[in-house]
Amino acid sequence: MSVGHPPHPSETVKLEYNQLQSISEIWPIAAQRFGEIVALRDPHVKPEVNLTYVELNRQVQRFAASLQALGVKPGDRVALFADNSSRWFIADQGSIMAGAVNVVRSSQASPEELVYILENSGATYLLVEDAATLSKLQPFLTKLPLKLVALLSDEDVANNGQSQVLNFPQIFQEGTHGAVRAVPLDREHLATLIYTSGTSGKPKGVMLSHGNLLHIITAMPAAVQPEVGDRILSILPTWHSFGRLVDYYFLSQGCTQIYTSIRNLKGDLQTYKPHYMGSVPRLWESLYEGMQKKFRGEPATRQKLINTFFGISQKYILARRTQQGLDINNLNPSGLQRFLAQLQMLFLGPLHQLGDRIVYTKIRQAMGGQFKQSFSGGGSLAMHLETFFEAVGIELIVGYGLTETSPVLTSRRAEHNLRRSAGKPIPKTEIRIVDPQTRQTLPTGQQGLVIVRGPQVMQGYYQNPEATAKVIDQEGWFDTGDLGWLTPTQDLVLTGRAKDTIVLSNGENIEPQPLEDACARSSFIDQIMVVGQDQRSLGALIVPNLDALQQWASEQNASIQHPGNTPTPGSKVLTFTDQPIQDLYRQELTREVKNRPNYRPDERIGPFAFALEAFSIENGMLTQTLKVRRRVVMEHYRDMINGMFK
Repeated sequence: MSVGHPPHPSETVKLEYNQLQSISEIWPIAAQRFGEIVALRDPHVKPEVNLTYVELNRQVQRFAASLQALGVKPGDRVALFADNSSRWFIADQGSIMAGAVNVVRSSQASPEELVYILENSGATYLLVEDAATLSKLQPFLTKLPLKLVALLSDEDVANNGQSQVLNFPQIFQEGTHGAVRAVPLDREHLATLIYTSGTSGKPKGVMLSHGNLLHIITAMPAAVQPEVGDRILSILPTWHSFGRLVDYYFLSQGCTQIYTSIRNLKGDLQTYKPHYMGSVPRLWESLYEGMQKKFRGEPATRQKLINTFFGISQKYILARRTQQGLDINNLNPSGLQRFLAQLQMLFLGPLHQLGDRIVYTKIRQAMGGQFKQSFSGGGSLAMHLETFFEAVGIELIVGYGLTETSPVLTSRRAEHNLRRSAGKPIPKTEIRIVDPQTRQTLPTGQQGLVIVRGPQVMQGYYQNPEATAKVIDQEGWFDTGDLGWLTPTQDLVLTGRAKDTIVLSNGENIEPQPLEDACARSSFIDQIMVVGQDQRSLGALIVPNLDALQQWASEQNASIQHPGNTPTPGSKVLTFTDQPIQDLYRQELTREVKNRPNYRPDERIGPFAFALEAFSIENGMLTQTLKVRRRVVMEHYRDMINGMFK
């Protein structure tokens, strides 16, 4: 830090938070520092919620006092089955301030999963989203030792002879009888149990301590330093570790958090003009596809102009990456390469700027026009998305971590935004790349298993020492189950999941995720899952983009026959088995796979089939954080996949 310059607010707050022992100690400090600044805003509830930092701290303390008055003691398990809202945050931090260990999950999870979590965690207090959530759990609750059930809504529910049932105003009223009693906590105390959604099997309870959570809050200023009063749009599941810690961090810095949803996102981007937003790759894919759909609706001359500008900007950006040493495929360019890249930038720069004035500015304005940065985690971000948003001037910062690591391990920095990497380790975090069999450390640049160590690594899986021992060794190294390599500057580049690796019949190992990211560049592909275990070649299950496909068909004076579509009278009707469509997708798959850096012939996708039902949370094919449940998809489409390889 330079002499004579005042510290950034993030650094000042970080020093203060370094002294804390529990996560809930943040809010009295935040109330004192940020006072009447709005902390939480929820414009989509009636009445609209606007809580200042003073009011937020007051309500968290009152909720904590309410729980204590209702019998909650230090160490008690309080289950919180609800979704994004200011009341979720108050219940979350209030239960922790009361000394409890909260157990969080979405209200949208299946009753069987929620009941399993209640039983496994030993929860004796249950807070649920609303009467509908309680109703689906009601048949199972008589068998559980619950002392209290409470709703986060205002609805009145009869007790039905079971545990005491209160609504939010009633439980909140209990806190008027006295102040919250201070509970002696330290960084080793358990703060929360987060049950991993996983892609198969029963969820495991990840034990995160106060120290785990506080470490992320004090380490994140290395990656991002928001200003007091900056606006952050909150769309990630707040019960999930990524969404939760994003909320914690930005609120600890004095920002205003605005709750939104997929339904309201487009309008909220324009209305509230956020400076930051946490997200997952699927969200950026949706935004990208929405923009592409809008482009396809433009007149042909306008489409040609837009495509020309994007082609120029892509060349400009690739030259700039080379000049800055930020090309993942050429991390150490020669002096001549940098010089030639600089010349290309000088030549293309004015055209890129013209494209910015004519096209890209409008895209930024549609997203609010005031983004400083946005964050993507929970999966890899396809390179075509990286390039597109870099071209239009939206700074995407990608990070990496797992629920078991609270969750952040690495993050890019704005000054060193190496696309396709997951960034550098956050402070006090060690990363090694090891041989999966021998556990010997591998040289820089060589792919292997990613293992990590740091203050954010979980205490273990709750009541599951066997599973804990499988992932944390005696020296504290956690096995992420991910494959990757480190650059000379210690940026982590992920290449896939060890468990997702497809082994072909010739013994070649293929990581499906990079291929899926590449194929998703095609405007005709909405979702794709690569398959082929023990087969001679890879195959693909494709969810087609029906809008793009129908537009293509219209240009051929044809219509696509699929459920929900009425063919245009007089046009040729095409089905997904007809040769023109087969040829189109063969061409798309071949082009996108071959355009990947370091393409190998074994990566060629052979047979493919179409799934007309999109992978979604509702049908169980996506997790709540929008990751594909590969085993679920493979089981659902088993006959179709087997048919590919006959």
